[in-house]
Amino acid sequence: MRNLCSLLAASVLFLSPALVIPLRGQQQPAPPSVQVGVPEGRGGAGAEQQGGQGRGREAGPSKPTPRNASGHVLINNTPTDKGVWLPRGVAPNPLGLKDLPLQPWAKAVLADREANELEPHTRCKPSGVLRQFLTPYGVEFVELPDLQRIFIFDIGGPHTYRTIYMDGRAHPEQLDPTYYGHSIGWWEGDTLIVDTVGFNEGFWMDREGRPHTNQLHTLEKFTRTNFDTLRYELTVDDPGAYTAKWGGSTNLRWESGTELFEYVCQQSNYAGSLMLGTHESVDRTTVAVP
Repeated sequence: MRNLCSLLAASVLFLSPALVIPLRGQQQPAPPSVQVGVPEGRGGAGAEQQGGQGRGREAGPSKPTPRNASGHVLINNTPTDKGVWLPRGVAPNPLGLKDLPLQPWAKAVLADREANELEPHTRCKPSGVLRQFLTPYGVEFVELPDLQRIFIFDIGGPHTYRTIYMDGRAHPEQLDPTYYGHSIGWWEGDTLIVDTVGFNEGFWMDREGRPHTNQLHTLEKFTRTNFDTLRYELTVDDPGAYTAKWGGSTNLRWESGTELFEYVCQQSNYAGSLMLGTHESVDRTTVAVP
């Protein structure tokens, strides 16, 4: 009996570090100077403080826009020259827009979201429109000419991707609303034009939480102005939430050498405040998304 007790005590002493360390790591808050989910050099504050270069970015003037053998611009590079597109920093709304033409109800919703920050993205929901390009770790474009489609893969988030149909089709008359909507695209010179309808209302269009309805219609333009820069222009038309069209533009930056990798959305999630806001708890029993 004495030997059994000694064996049990030794087992507890041996296993206790393995039990305590993970719990201790989960309880530690993220350092206040670090943007959670966007490590230094991946579009976070560190990259901005380094003059926007960031990891994988060469110093000096940018190289010309890459093209294939036929002269067609490459939004992403070849399989042997890989990379992803990152936002320049993690500003809530890099378009820099203020005083948008919100309807009264939409203005009230925006005020509530600013106070509580109950963003669906923190609960692993896909994010459409501008918010897609502010996703941690960036996005990758994959153009498949034979299929006449372009895919945009989100690295961070809930393992999602967006399809852009390039075969000249129109939007279907009947659509099931989705987080990314139904996108059709075409090239105008070096600019990819993407027209999208059929959005659901379960995501935020940007980090600030500007509202939208299922009447949302967006027009996006992507222009790779040089090797390291992708110009993103957005026009929003949503008569359900706004009194007029609005839009703006920002730049995404290229990070060379990075590929898609496995990302577990809720693993080591430090965004507890973004799930509770000003509340002590939030009811998760409803399927509705704030």
